[in-house]
Amino acid sequence: MKRVIAVANQKGGVGKTTTAVNLAASLAATRRRVLLIDLDPQGNATMGCGVEKSQIELGTGDVLVGACTAAEAIRKLDIHGLALMPANQDLTAAEVQLLQMPIGRELRLRDALAPVRDDYDVVLIDCPPALNMLTVNALVAADSVLVPMQCEYYALEGLTSLVATIGQIRDAANPQLVIEGVLRTMFDPRNNLANEVSAQLIMHFGDKVFRTIIPRNVRLAEAPSFGKPVLLHDKDSRGALAYLALAGEMIRREEEAAEARSPAA
Repeated sequence: MKRVIAVANQKGGVGKTTTAVNLAASLAATRRRVLLIDLDPQGNATMGCGVEKSQIELGTGDVLVGACTAAEAIRKLDIHGLALMPANQDLTAAEVQLLQMPIGRELRLRDALAPVRDDYDVVLIDCPPALNMLTVNALVAADSVLVPMQCEYYALEGLTSLVATIGQIRDAANPQLVIEGVLRTMFDPRNNLANEVSAQLIMHFGDKVFRTIIPRNVRLAEAPSFGKPVLLHDKDSRGALAYLALAGEMIRREEEAAEARSPAA
């Protein structure tokens, strides 16, 4: 795939970190080399991968301010093919330093990833739930944006703001940036409102809406407390199967796009 994908939504609580961690694990299970970058000072993706955030020596914050290289901050995980660039509250201080830089502050992550980007088939960036300098760095570094969202009306408003932000980033710094897809998360088909919003999403975004839907699932919710992706916590759960299906859908999309780009035989 050779893609850098930012998992972003300006609204909190929509399943960004859950998606980043479990999609990373699911793609690694398909024998792809995956790097997960935690770009949220809360460090939830780091903890969800079983890494104690208080004991991090080098992390994303150090990379952004030039205290170390990306290769020095990346650590391999127990899942074969999956690596993590961890983060903790030090990332907040790093963002303050970024804001004080006169030029190039929005390019720091992209430039830091350049030497290691070809070592991975997919790089997933777990963004914070705000449009700040960290999120801007992720969007400038990314090829595409995966947008997890709950099917509720407030989430629709957040999606509208994010689409506008993506357009601004495309105009200013990253003309190649596209929407990878919109992912419906924590979905309950018994909820009429959820079904209505889902229908509106499909009407506005068409095939950009992933066919895979992530359901509400107890195993998915409890897996972070064990420091594991749900694939390791309970591989037969509905949540684990949904993220495996999402990984498969993304791979199929990529293969179909590659076929469309190749000249007809």
